[in-house]
Amino acid sequence: MIRLLLALCAALAFCGPAVAQQYPSKPIRLIVGYSPGGGNDLIARIVATRLQTKLNQPVIVENKPGAQSIVAAELVAKAAPDGYTLLIAPSGPMTINPAVYAKLPYDPVRDFVPVTMLAEFPLLLVVGAEQPVKSVKELVEYARGNPALANYASSATPFQLASELFNVRTQSKFQHIPYKGSGDAVQAVMAGQVLMALADSGPIAGPLKAGKLRALAITTARRPPDFPDVPTMAEAGVPDMDIALWTGLVAPKGTSPEIVMLLQDVIADILEEPAIRNAFDAISVDARAMSSRDFADVIVRDAARWKQVATAANIKIE
Repeated sequence: MIRLLLALCAALAFCGPAVAQQYPSKPIRLIVGYSPGGGNDLIARIVATRLQTKLNQPVIVENKPGAQSIVAAELVAKAAPDGYTLLIAPSGPMTINPAVYAKLPYDPVRDFVPVTMLAEFPLLLVVGAEQPVKSVKELVEYARGNPALANYASSATPFQLASELFNVRTQSKFQHIPYKGSGDAVQAVMAGQVLMALADSGPIAGPLKAGKLRALAITTARRPPDFPDVPTMAEAGVPDMDIALWTGLVAPKGTSPEIVMLLQDVIADILEEPAIRNAFDAISVDARAMSSRDFADVIVRDAARWKQVATAANIKIE
């Protein structure tokens, strides 16, 4: 019996490395909680292209839009912890949904293992190029004079929360018009179906350069090199609107630490590649690798921050 127990302990001791050596042996799924064309989808596809080459296995991006990425997060939370179903995890489902939803079918800390951060990006306040407003001040005045037209497009909780914070800071009453993805929301603004949007730079950069959108402000503390002519919110007269969002990668809780470490290291290498950085620059996001432990700290820190914002703005979703 003693020999049997010793053999069992030895087998368990070598189980982790064995798992890592065998991984991956089949396709990996990256689950995106938004429609194709948005910032998170674009980031996922850029990373997936190189990840499948590095791991010598297909890496498939699957879009599962719905309920502010809750559908996707729940799917991955309940998936087998084997490293083959991973969540593209933005600020929304990881730190903002818990701040505004009374109840969620997943817990960002309890149900996931952080792998790494992938990118950081600001939000841009944009209107259609044909709209008669050219500054934040004019936008607010126009909305007050035309309350039936005062609305904003939003595809996820972070954008909704940021837009509601904008309402609070400017004492406005822009109404929420939901969309399944950032690309859809931006298209609606371009078509004049919605007055404005606060959205990630990925789906905005192209239409902005093509003259189909007009950027009124950006949520970073300083003007970034990509948008030198766009004023910060503070410069536009809106204080306390410094917002930077991020996208990361998480695995179901219970995933082998060896698999997490393997993915963390491979992705860190990928994010240093000039071609990947150029691809990220093209959609105006900053590549940002981060260790699993550091990413876990960011999730906890930002969750506390957004909880304070949601409480101050009295935002709660049932």
